[in-house]
Amino acid sequence: MKNLTLLILSLSIILFTACGSKRVYEPKKVVDSWPNQDGASQSLIDVTSNVALLEDRTVITKEEELDVEVEESYRLLSSSDGWIISSTIDGKLNLRYIDDKTLVEDFDLKKTIAGASAKDDVLAVLFADNEMALYSISTKKLLLKEQGGQTLAVDSRIVNPHFMADLVLFPTLDGKVVIISSKAKKKLRTIIVSSEDNFNNIIYFNIVDNKIIAATAHKILSMSEKEVREKYEIRNIAYNDNNIYITTKQGEIISLTPSLELNAKLKFPFAHFLGLIIRDNKVYLLEKEGYIIEASADLSTYSVYDVDIEDGFVFVGDKMFYVNDEYISVE
Repeated sequence: MKNLTLLILSLSIILFTACGSKRVYEPKKVVDSWPNQDGASQSLIDVTSNVALLEDRTVITKEEELDVEVEESYRLLSSSDGWIISSTIDGKLNLRYIDDKTLVEDFDLKKTIAGASAKDDVLAVLFADNEMALYSISTKKLLLKEQGGQTLAVDSRIVNPHFMADLVLFPTLDGKVVIISSKAKKKLRTIIVSSEDNFNNIIYFNIVDNKIIAATAHKILSMSEKEVREKYEIRNIAYNDNNIYITTKQGEIISLTPSLELNAKLKFPFAHFLGLIIRDNKVYLLEKEGYIIEASADLSTYSVYDVDIEDGFVFVGDKMFYVNDEYISVE
């Protein structure tokens, strides 16, 4: 019993020491408080890759607040081709047209949906079991179904399907990009981004300089004539003017070319970045302990400012960080 007591006491001391010694970012110099912060009338209650939901069930995009409401019990999925798309946990999917509130389309797909996008009459759906499907919006007819690989655990940063001409590119939950022809109704190619066992879903997808750029939390891919992959523990990704910027779990901000060649990087020890905006030749980083870091686009200089934020939902717009019921403008 004495030995057991000593063991429990030792483990308690180790646990307390580990918790007490957690390091956070502490800037050497803070210029001032960030001047462009204000309170919002509504708090965030749900966030996706390109839209967020407010308490009153209205939607904000990266550019603006919309006069569109999402029904109770529905989870926001995306803004796509003029539609706001949402779904329930049991597979009911709703498309509500932004410019005409009377234009509504409903699907009953019978299982949980991870992401969805639309273009013209085609609805592309990624299910939570990693199945991919295309439907006709007007007739509700199933056009194609393709099963993806098994996944055990996924990152919450799920990316919706991407339309490009007659192609639909599905960023999957198991670290791949599946290319499907919406015209021929068949799978054309599968591109592997990374092959981790868990939390390996695609968290970022874009077409940059005629290259496919895709990333999981573990690796980033650039693909045109050849495939290039680089390992990073990624928190955030943004793109502007032929540069890709990523933040890492190690507190780095890294600038890459579209071919993933290193331009420059800065490291902020123990920083935990919540968001990243590139605007007007500046890089803006929101840090968890309550700081805005404003850096030059080439990462050669930077300044640190105080902001007042609390833990909660974070949505990154084109020119604003939204944190719970606060918004922080970079203009």
